[in-house]
Amino acid sequence: MKKIIDNFSTQAKTYKKYRPVYPKTFYDELLGLVNIRNTCWDCGTGNGQVASVLSKYFKEVNATDISDTQLQQAARIENVSYSQQRAEQTNFKDSTFDLITVAQAVHWFDFEAFYKEVKRVGNKNAILAIWGYELLNITPEIDALINTFYTEIVGPFWSFERKHIDTHYASIDFPFQEIKLTKDYEIKTELSLSDLEGYFNSWSSVQNYIRQKKENPVNQLINEIKPFWEQNETKIVSYPLFTKIGKITK
Repeated sequence: MKKIIDNFSTQAKTYKKYRPVYPKTFYDELLGLVNIRNTCWDCGTGNGQVASVLSKYFKEVNATDISDTQLQQAARIENVSYSQQRAEQTNFKDSTFDLITVAQAVHWFDFEAFYKEVKRVGNKNAILAIWGYELLNITPEIDALINTFYTEIVGPFWSFERKHIDTHYASIDFPFQEIKLTKDYEIKTELSLSDLEGYFNSWSSVQNYIRQKKENPVNQLINEIKPFWEQNETKIVSYPLFTKIGKITK
């Protein structure tokens, strides 16, 4: 069994504040694939961002994470039940869920064990939806600085599993009948330079860098970006999404 990794408890509040929000149009198409909307499971829920959205469409939402610190940041909603559980071994009953979601988290899992659990707790013809987002895009000049920071400065401090994000999950086995969405989606948001700094500080690689080197590499990056960012300015930032969506057949 793969070792349990928790890379986000130490910066749980920062993670919640600066994580990108997935677009409604993406949820609309995803939910259009789900024929029955009784119960769903948001696995690796973190601070409950996805679970909160799903609560508007399902009678009951179960949201799990290995980090109790992250779960404490989640909004309390009447039809959402949070629990600290491993993705690969839960206490849910067989054939429970109509939809299972994993947002920006499956790369941490033991894939074989997780998929076995998905097949156990998913209903026949339920949907498994896994997705993540790429490195952000702002302007060519700023993007070049961020790419250098991402690959060269904090690159050695990413966990091994980060490679699956870089390959857009193409490196992950997916033993389900795959469904392709009709279009590509992206997160678009407007950030100040301070917001951007906060987002970088939510990266696990940055926290690993700080622990080992006793200094924050984000400070230098922000100084390099400042000439391209006017005081009090906000900029449009985009994060392209990638997905693996499939039907659970039994």
